[in-house]
Amino acid sequence: MVGKRKKLEFLIEYFQRTMPQPQSELQFGSPFQLLVAVMLSAQCTDKRVNMVTPRLFNAFPTAECMAQASVDDVFELIKSVSYPNSKAAHLVETSKRLVADFQGEVPSTMEELTSLPGVGRKTANVVMAVLWKKPAFAVDTHIFRVARRLGLASEKCTTPLAVETELTKLFPPELIPDAHHWLLLHGRYVCKSRTPLCEKCELKSVCNFVKG
Repeated sequence: MVGKRKKLEFLIEYFQRTMPQPQSELQFGSPFQLLVAVMLSAQCTDKRVNMVTPRLFNAFPTAECMAQASVDDVFELIKSVSYPNSKAAHLVETSKRLVADFQGEVPSTMEELTSLPGVGRKTANVVMAVLWKKPAFAVDTHIFRVARRLGLASEKCTTPLAVETELTKLFPPELIPDAHHWLLLHGRYVCKSRTPLCEKCELKSVCNFVKG
């Protein structure tokens, strides 16, 4: 069995070679738009979010604009995403809070971000990592699955926060923003939940799941 440190070195070399500049697949044109897109992506696919945000951002491109919108107006533009009623309400309330408390700008700390309606730890981590390259490891279902299958997080890690803690300890801080995308994209396209492409996966030599 490959030790965790050797495994990590292998993974970092592989991902730096195959995904040297990983990017979020969410489409956005400003920090505010990223925050909105990430909020919309909760329990929803990036593909679906990217289908609704062009019209949404055209109508309400800034926090100041969305703060003036009605919840019904926002709902009409996002109704094809999951939980559109609560998301529309959160987007309007968060926009109002950004204008009132942060001069319309997206804050940069976990405490400030999670003070916004509808913004949880995962959303805050994504925003901090993507916008400011902070060592914030957002753990979604893909990363949770991949981390456990690869043995980067033990089976005792049964919550996203537990996996986040393990991964944050494991990866060098400067690589965490990229590592988030590495594991997410690997989970989305290769290490799928029900039909993982193990035969095609170049990580199978260090994977606990395929060996098991």
